[in-house]
Amino acid sequence: MSKSQTKENNAMSMNFVKRIPTAGEIIEQIPLPNQIRDIKETRDNDLRNIFENKDNRFILIIGPCSADNEDSVCEYIEKLARVQEQVKDSILIVPRIYTNKPRTTGEGYKGMAHQPDPSKKPDLFEGIKAIRKMHLRALCEYHMPAADEMLYPENYTYLADVLGYIAIGARSVENQQHRLAVSGVDTPVGMKNPTSGDLSVMLNSIIASQQGHTFTYAGWEVETTGNLLTHAILRGAVDSNGRNIPNYHFEDLIRIAKDYEKLQLSNATIIVDTNHANSMKCYSEQPRIAREVLMSRKYDTLLKKMIKGLMIESYLVEGRQGIGENIYGKSITDACLGWDDTEKLIYYIAENV
Repeated sequence: MSKSQTKENNAMSMNFVKRIPTAGEIIEQIPLPNQIRDIKETRDNDLRNIFENKDNRFILIIGPCSADNEDSVCEYIEKLARVQEQVKDSILIVPRIYTNKPRTTGEGYKGMAHQPDPSKKPDLFEGIKAIRKMHLRALCEYHMPAADEMLYPENYTYLADVLGYIAIGARSVENQQHRLAVSGVDTPVGMKNPTSGDLSVMLNSIIASQQGHTFTYAGWEVETTGNLLTHAILRGAVDSNGRNIPNYHFEDLIRIAKDYEKLQLSNATIIVDTNHANSMKCYSEQPRIAREVLMSRKYDTLLKKMIKGLMIESYLVEGRQGIGENIYGKSITDACLGWDDTEKLIYYIAENV
């Protein structure tokens, strides 16, 4: 590093720890095998067809709140893959492999991208390699492109060739860089309503992301054409007094569906998140919420058309644990459904969509 660079960096009050490899360098080290590319393309087309109303199957985005351990996550996905084969005519399952976790106060576990081992100090160099390896393993062994959250827009480039679905979280949905980055992504992207519950923020984010833009990204001036697969995720809200306000009830769904329809956006789609503020973070309520959404969907033709999926938090063992308890397959962030209840719920959904 030159003296001028050192001076500039010192002025930024940052300690530059180590250079992170570029996405190209990481992908060269950990490539997507050629024989898997066609499998992923087929799955991607299946998912795209659902959003474009060419396939009437229901989408189920399901898995741990955070992907904290490669072996337990992949064991969970192996179980999902077996169930997927049984429900393939009615449901398309997208496993959650969430490797970046937003923290409201900045404290706590920030995901495998930061800490490949939750019990050790952050190591982003190893974390980026670890998350790519985990996504690749799930894709290569179980042929299921996964969902992840785009918490840091430039990190997307390390996973661009392996992801099947992307979510923009409640704290990121109003951010300009997220909206612009999504406009240049080919993958379906779900925009969550913000924690305040202001649905106009979510809808404006969809509008922005479906348009083309010119901006700086990864050290380049880039131009995008817009992502027409950008859509809405309802996750409930929290009011100024800290009380949860769900938005999965019939009246909520009708209101947002009608507002959404008026905008005449491409591929208008709603995914309902059954956890977070919708369940008041009571994970065991997720099956009840899923049943209510399916009932509403059957009752109204607009909802039947627009609600194309659910997002559910689930893992091998129900509940949550603290870091260091080391219970295999149990969440260290938000509490999740256990596998037995998950399997029952998937079969119920398959019979009632």
